[in-house]
Amino acid sequence: MKALTQDRYGTADVLKFRDIERPRAGEGQVLVRIVAAGMDRGAWHFMAGEPYLMRILGFGFRAPSVAVPGTNFAGVVQAVGPGVREYQPGDEVYGATRGTFAEYAVAATGKIAPKPPQLSFEQAAVLPYPTFVAMQALRDHGRVQPGQRVLVVGASGAVGTIAVQLAVAYGATVTGVCSGEHAGLVRSLGADDVIDYRTQDLADGSRRFDLVLDIGGRTSVARLRRALTRSGTLVILGGEGDRWIGGTQRQLWAGVLTHFVPQQLGAFVVKENSGELLRMNELVAAEKVAPVLGRTFPLADGAAAVAAFEKGDTKGRIVIVP
Repeated sequence: MKALTQDRYGTADVLKFRDIERPRAGEGQVLVRIVAAGMDRGAWHFMAGEPYLMRILGFGFRAPSVAVPGTNFAGVVQAVGPGVREYQPGDEVYGATRGTFAEYAVAATGKIAPKPPQLSFEQAAVLPYPTFVAMQALRDHGRVQPGQRVLVVGASGAVGTIAVQLAVAYGATVTGVCSGEHAGLVRSLGADDVIDYRTQDLADGSRRFDLVLDIGGRTSVARLRRALTRSGTLVILGGEGDRWIGGTQRQLWAGVLTHFVPQQLGAFVVKENSGELLRMNELVAAEKVAPVLGRTFPLADGAAAVAAFEKGDTKGRIVIVP
């Protein structure tokens, strides 16, 4: 099969388009013909091996443990492994696995779900990871309630666009933080208000929120707390920082500080599971959530897709198609 591969850490510059052996489905897995794969921040981290802490934690010390990048996909089941009963060849599915920038990939049944018929393969391919993160952040860790005021920092990104829609679906009043050029997009997703981080200060004290989701940002815990009500909740989803530990220092500090303040502060490790995707299918069918697509690249030009992602010169999620 054709695939993008890498034999060392890096990004667009290390990717090679070549023929490799097609994988086989093992116990509890399905072999999927990839129709579309989504480019996301998680895939970038696996390619780049940053923060370096990832390498120590077992994702490959000198090179990625999985030579084919990509983590999100939508496609058609070609074969099922031993013990698989819920899927058959021909089923349209979407979900998460490693190695999706290829014509075929194997995926565990516990991390996939039937593709929503309302979505194209391209739309479905960009949905899994943002679903896992945003749903768990809002429901399980943020415990969002109808009528609450929610601030989404990074509202125009992959996770942010889904988080805004989910929070609105849960009955919250949402304010998004993004650049001014993306304000229209965030409002179209249901946000009641938008803060342009280039010209406005989210922590100026003019407004307080019951729940703050900080997605991949650099804002200090102290400043984020100033945007919270006295008993509000802060959930940190990733973060940018140095090459060694990324933004984990904010997450660790929030976990310590939460024991000494009235606010609830913290972060969490995302769990990939089909249950979240099945819940998302219901929201898609009810027209409460829809992915925001950007440019589509052929697999042979996958390196260009990664380069565009790094530059941030495309609005919406980037898709790679074989």
